[in-house]
Amino acid sequence: MRRYIHHWSQLPEWDIPISYYPKTALTVLIPARNEANNIGACIQTIIQQDYPKELLEVIVIDDHSTDETAQIVQNFNLENVKVLALADFVEESNTKSFKKRAIEIGLAQAKGQLILSTDADCIVPRKWLSFFASYYQAKDPVFIAAPVNFYQEKNLLQRFQSLDFVGMMGITGAGIHGNFMRMCNGANLAYPKHIFEKVGGFEGIDHVASGDDMLLMQKIASHCPDRIGFIKNKDCTVLTEAKPTWRSFLNQRIRWASKSSSYTEWKVTFNLAMVFFFCVSIVVNFVLIPFSGIGFLYLFLFQIMIKMLVDFALLLPTSRFFARSDLMRSFLPSVFLHLFYIVVVGFMANLKKEYVWKGRKTK
Repeated sequence: MRRYIHHWSQLPEWDIPISYYPKTALTVLIPARNEANNIGACIQTIIQQDYPKELLEVIVIDDHSTDETAQIVQNFNLENVKVLALADFVEESNTKSFKKRAIEIGLAQAKGQLILSTDADCIVPRKWLSFFASYYQAKDPVFIAAPVNFYQEKNLLQRFQSLDFVGMMGITGAGIHGNFMRMCNGANLAYPKHIFEKVGGFEGIDHVASGDDMLLMQKIASHCPDRIGFIKNKDCTVLTEAKPTWRSFLNQRIRWASKSSSYTEWKVTFNLAMVFFFCVSIVVNFVLIPFSGIGFLYLFLFQIMIKMLVDFALLLPTSRFFARSDLMRSFLPSVFLHLFYIVVVGFMANLKKEYVWKGRKTK
């Protein structure tokens, strides 16, 4: 944790240079399935930016939607906004990696030099395109990660998720800056089209339904480990809503955790395992208190204190950076919610190999 905190503080904040002039052709890929309630707002936040229209295209890949997702995209009636039907390329029975196939199909038709990825239920910040283009033009990276946060929380569970994600963004940026651990989120990332093609796209990682973000990132990093970047700026943060119920939250996190066995970077898996076993040991020591005397009570309290201190040391600066210090009011209950979720998801991700994603049962 000291290493994460150190590298987060040392990671320089990226600002769009005064001398910046947009010259990079961008393609934004948005896989979407039954997102009629969200896709319009997502596209609106992209097209209203001041990036040159001749250098921007938005491609929505409609993944067998049964609602009006495709029609809403078509209603924008813009030359640089189009929708592709995944059903025209892939039969539902012939693949389980729908999102990866959607990205591959969209990318094959992309005219942009730099491919940006976000999700249909997200809204992007005002200078989002310029942040990525300026960073790419200045540093020539092969992969760029950027922050994702939750917003519009309505209950403790959602505030916990927001606080958890704020810390996760700090860990993500720190790991990339320190070149010792690479994580990212598919709602806010970019990579050059030719790099995706050079590494063979999702070939070799397409057996996992998810993983279009971290597995691809680690695959690209294995070829060019020193050219991975993270845009540290709260104004480049993509926003989405946290899961409203425990069931939807746990299902999401089990899906995320299920791909951990496919990570190619052992340090990521090792760090995740350390967190999991530490949290398990806290729960075990708590359960043993009635049977083994006061010694296990002291050990339990000591471990909780350690967890609270290190969590606080990470979450305070990261929540301040993202202007979400208000989330620290939920810090104390979040410590125990985090403990519960890590243990439950850690076990379920290894025992329950199936989960529901976008209305489909998959692995």
